[in-house]
Amino acid sequence: MRLSALHIYPVKGCRGIALDAAAVDELGLAGDRRFMIVDPDGKPLTQRPLPRMALIETQLSPGALTLSAAGRAPVSVARAAQGAPRLTVEVWSSTGLLAEDCGDGAAAWLSDFLEHPARLVRIGEAFRRPVLRSSVARPEDVVSFADEFPLLVISEASLAELNARLEARGAAPVPMDRFRPNLVVSGCAAFDEDRWTRVRIGDVVLRPGGPCARCVVTTTDQRTAERGPEPLRALATFRRDPQKPGDVNFGQNYIHETKSGALRVGDDVTLVQ
Repeated sequence: MRLSALHIYPVKGCRGIALDAAAVDELGLAGDRRFMIVDPDGKPLTQRPLPRMALIETQLSPGALTLSAAGRAPVSVARAAQGAPRLTVEVWSSTGLLAEDCGDGAAAWLSDFLEHPARLVRIGEAFRRPVLRSSVARPEDVVSFADEFPLLVISEASLAELNARLEARGAAPVPMDRFRPNLVVSGCAAFDEDRWTRVRIGDVVLRPGGPCARCVVTTTDQRTAERGPEPLRALATFRRDPQKPGDVNFGQNYIHETKSGALRVGDDVTLVQ
């Protein structure tokens, strides 16, 4: 098995970036979901209600994040700043988080593009968000603005199985970006990633956090922001969670036990005790 693709999503809910290599820090992949768009109450804005977020491209330089979209001038903000105003924000069950406000320029750009009041915030020195699922989390496990866990892993074989079922239903296959994974693995059977207890990729050891329950974002074309019924309808026929029948799972969340390291496309993926 090998790591066949590596992705980060600098702004939660916006378009991601494919990388050949990425550093790993205590929050996960460096640069992944270190920014978030929030409403006036500090709650996250995502593609669930705002599919246009898929049209916002992100670019990272050593010192800046740049947002762009077709027909609009880009806007850039610093990746770190001293003395930035702090806002209290939340990410689902994680409340009272301290994030840094990225200024009025980015807020105006986003509010205009999304047609919704919005501000951009980033992770700073005051931010700390523990992984909350007590059955799998350890005291040292923390996470960025990601939904719940630092990393999402999906195998190429799982997508191939889903696409075979879509084509059998007369529907078009979907690309991997519908599921916004961090790590894509080749060389295993479909849904093997659901069964691994601990896994080593390169020099980084991961343990599972639990299945990823999917939502309407999977039905959103990440290039056009248009929506349809698939692949969620097909997934519901064979990927319902036996413990939570309301959930439809695809992909497995992981926690990195190795809090500092690096991952590279082509790294070996091996099971460990």
